[in-house]
Amino acid sequence: METKNIMIVGVGGQGTLLTSRVLGGIIQAGGYDVKLSEVHGMAQRGGSVVTFVRYGDKVCEPIVEEGQADVLIAFERLEAMRYAHFLKKDGVMIVNDQRMDPMTVVTGAMEYPENILETLGQKFKVVSVDAMAEAKKLGNARVFNTVIIGVAAKNMDFEKEQWLEVIENTVPPKTIDINKQAFLAGFNI
Repeated sequence: METKNIMIVGVGGQGTLLTSRVLGGIIQAGGYDVKLSEVHGMAQRGGSVVTFVRYGDKVCEPIVEEGQADVLIAFERLEAMRYAHFLKKDGVMIVNDQRMDPMTVVTGAMEYPENILETLGQKFKVVSVDAMAEAKKLGNARVFNTVIIGVAAKNMDFEKEQWLEVIENTVPPKTIDINKQAFLAGFNI
């Protein structure tokens, strides 16, 4: 199998690292070699967090090069725009339709760009989801990242049951049920 590349981008505290562990688990369960690499900005201060997930028959290095990501999962619109250049021409971008102002916008030094999803959609295949709204419907806003995993799962080659098993083995025990519900909500969008 040719090596596949996934990028997960977000802001500190959004669950990008848990998402990468779930992806790594599903890929290992599928029998592939997988490499993960995490790049933290000022994660505790709301800065960018980037995780690379590469898998295939044999993967030698964990870093995804520009223009090589098959899937880009973005937990926030501006992060999607910031890392869009990593996506392949025929790749898919899964974007949580949420706005989180970076410090430069909060302080007034810069303005948050308008029409990000529309702009990205002109060049890329964009799947937009309001994962936070879906998570709130379930009664737990913290599982919005698992909603996004459910959406992403439809763009990957693993069975729904495999995903649910990996989620069960990865998330904290007291959150298994709500995370499974969140995954299914995203998978059924």
